[in-house]
Amino acid sequence: ILYDPLSSSDHLNRMRDPLDSALVLIFPGPRSFTGEDIVELHCHGSRAVTSGVLKALSSLDSVRPADPGEFTQRAYGNGKLGLVEVEALADLIVADTSLQRKQALQQFDGRLSRLYLGWRKELIKGLAHAEAVIDFGDDEALGEEDSSFDSSENDGGMSVWADVRPRISSLREAMDRHLEDASRGELLRDGLRIAIVGRPNAGKSSLLNLLAGRDAAIVSSTPGTTRDVVEVVLDLDGVRCSLLDTAGVREEIEDGVDEIEIEGMKRARLAAQEAHLIVGVVDCSDQKRGLEAVQELIRADGHSDSARSSPHNNLLYVLNKRDLFEGEMEPCGVDSETFAISCTTNQGVDIFLA
Repeated sequence: ILYDPLSSSDHLNRMRDPLDSALVLIFPGPRSFTGEDIVELHCHGSRAVTSGVLKALSSLDSVRPADPGEFTQRAYGNGKLGLVEVEALADLIVADTSLQRKQALQQFDGRLSRLYLGWRKELIKGLAHAEAVIDFGDDEALGEEDSSFDSSENDGGMSVWADVRPRISSLREAMDRHLEDASRGELLRDGLRIAIVGRPNAGKSSLLNLLAGRDAAIVSSTPGTTRDVVEVVLDLDGVRCSLLDTAGVREEIEDGVDEIEIEGMKRARLAAQEAHLIVGVVDCSDQKRGLEAVQELIRADGHSDSARSSPHNNLLYVLNKRDLFEGEMEPCGVDSETFAISCTTNQGVDIFLA
């Protein structure tokens, strides 16, 4: 039982005012998270209990609320965590998806620190032998004193150089592979930005609502309903994705286009520029104009001078309203991946999300 240390005792029952029936755990240093002596109070989570316990603790002269990140700072200062583990802990705390959680835990368990430490040792060893060859290149005993390197007599240390260079080259290749993989890890940690673009009434907002599982954007038959960028964050198969529903792109000289819609189209182009993936939504019944609108937007963003003939790794097309199109669909003449779906009947959606 936890009691308020400053509450007065009742002279009849000799009982102080109880705060909670809690579990108290003691972690003696240095075998604790911070390396210091730690006491954990596992209380019930009601507001009355937590406020009462915090008020009682704050009344003690030797106790104060921890600053944000102070426990992690103390763990780092006492050598319990390295910088890589601290970064992993921060990623773990804000993880939204299962893949983000797994990546943070893999980094938190120290394997990345061990990898970097191995690289450091290899660099130091290579540097030491390189300096030894420079200073004592004619020393015949150099190779005999270091079992890691074979040095023949009177070779001027060339056998040591011959061994150091391939090991350093191999280390550099390993670092290059690690840096190439780091971009994928960064996308996994920060998430993907997916811009949904196309002409008005192509079904962009319907696709966003379908993926979000709720009415996140207004759907109307009136062209130009979406004026600003509507962002929805989703967990798609363990990957954090920010879906951006953008204003429909069309010619500024078309009827009904006003200044607000023009500004919305500018923001749509900007969203496409900053996106990792562009989803061009095209009405099946008006493929020509729909494809031209997406391709014009891509050319304006500088993706390609010839968007129709050149494939893009970050572009795919969704031919919407498949349920309204009778018969077989003709090839749309683009090299990018294409999916025919219906946001109304969910036809082809499973294939699109696979």
